[in-house]
Amino acid sequence: MSVTNETWLTSLNDGLETIIGAINGVLWGQLLVYLLVAVGIYFTLRLGFIQIRQFRHSIDVLKSGKDVDNGISSYQVFCTSMAARVGTGNMAGVAVALTVGGPGAIFWMWVIALFGMSTAFIESTLAQIYKTKDVDGQYRGGPAYYMEKGLGMRWMGSLFSVFLIIAFGLVFNAVQANTITDALSHSFGFDETIMGVVIVACSAFFIMGGLRKIAVASAKIVPVMAIGYLAIAMIIVIMNITELPAVLTLIVKSAFGWQEAAAGGVAYTIAQAMQSGIARGLFSNEAGMGSAANVAASATPNPNHPASQGFVQMLGVFVDTIVICSASAAMIMLSGVMDQPNAATGISLLQQALTSELGSWTTYFMAAAILLFCFSSIIANYSYAETNVMFLNGNTKKGLFAFRLCVLMMVMFGSVASLPVVWNLADASMGMMALINIVALVMLSKLAIKVIKDYETQLKAGKTPEFDRSKFPELDDLDGAWHPEGTEPVAATVK
Repeated sequence: MSVTNETWLTSLNDGLETIIGAINGVLWGQLLVYLLVAVGIYFTLRLGFIQIRQFRHSIDVLKSGKDVDNGISSYQVFCTSMAARVGTGNMAGVAVALTVGGPGAIFWMWVIALFGMSTAFIESTLAQIYKTKDVDGQYRGGPAYYMEKGLGMRWMGSLFSVFLIIAFGLVFNAVQANTITDALSHSFGFDETIMGVVIVACSAFFIMGGLRKIAVASAKIVPVMAIGYLAIAMIIVIMNITELPAVLTLIVKSAFGWQEAAAGGVAYTIAQAMQSGIARGLFSNEAGMGSAANVAASATPNPNHPASQGFVQMLGVFVDTIVICSASAAMIMLSGVMDQPNAATGISLLQQALTSELGSWTTYFMAAAILLFCFSSIIANYSYAETNVMFLNGNTKKGLFAFRLCVLMMVMFGSVASLPVVWNLADASMGMMALINIVALVMLSKLAIKVIKDYETQLKAGKTPEFDRSKFPELDDLDGAWHPEGTEPVAATVK
């Protein structure tokens, strides 16, 4: 009987893997890559390349949003979204892109980040427009909310919420925990079960404290992990500064097949570089997927205008991909480890690069980096899921405690087990939520662009932008959308 059951379970697992693999092949291998690129280009053109024109202003908005009298600041929300974005994808993902697509993949990663900044701007502005207060007076919002309030399609928002909860609330947190225990086990020989219990206890401390505690923790963790990682990258760049021009030239040449032109097969090389770079870039910065928009709605922005948070969130895409992913690529390419026989793959390639440049002690640095990157992702991913659980329950806390326990159970499960079919299911869930979000973004883009242009008009007139709801009759019948008194003005101003 046990043999029969084992055979049945193996067949079921193989069948699920085949089905989910086929879904992911269509979603991520074909459909979503083209859709996300297309909407990124569309929004960039409609907004007049705002990510370039107003880049300096986005930094000013982030600086002005560090402190608020009430609620969660734009800076805390920025750090929370960065905590979720920045993870092993910025390390292992870059290494995979280089291995599969070659140096040219990095160029296309930069391109998709540039266009993705405008998509992030749109979705975060919409999240602010349609935000609402929960039972504790905390702002909540995101794709599910703007699908319900902006499009009148609660079913669509509910479907999005279910997919996000599966991907970010449950499975991705198990993946992050698995990465932590695996790294610490290999570096220090720590017992995975004991480490799992520790991770669960630390996660519970922040998760049970709610969104505000997660935001405060992220504001402390993210700067430390980002600065430490970039400092190591800068040291390696300085050590190999004479090689930097050649590396940059190689990236550009490989992106267009010029490097391989003499050897033939140019079209294949370009296709590989584009697909690998774009896919890894989208996975890393999440622009258009609707994930970061969930926490973007929680900010009390300064200036007091929905577009303020759009400026902040588009900066997050830049930092994630253009800065941190580029740092990983620089360390790998400048070290020359890719040219060595039997070169490693994935995160091991990055570790090999660090070891060859700075010595074996970097094994411990990588373990610490993975610990910070992955743990911060756990608590930030949970914050995304919490908002969607509350959406499904009528913006109340009903069932929230039980969900928190489920999240902690998945963290423990991920610490001690590995189940590839579950990870593939998470990719499929994230793909479906991205597909739903893209449809909503396009349908609501007219209002978002109108709101953003209102902000820029006031800015050009020398005013500190302030949102006047009377200018937007589209919001007249919506109690849950932004009110002039909905967000308390703060003292600081942006010029």
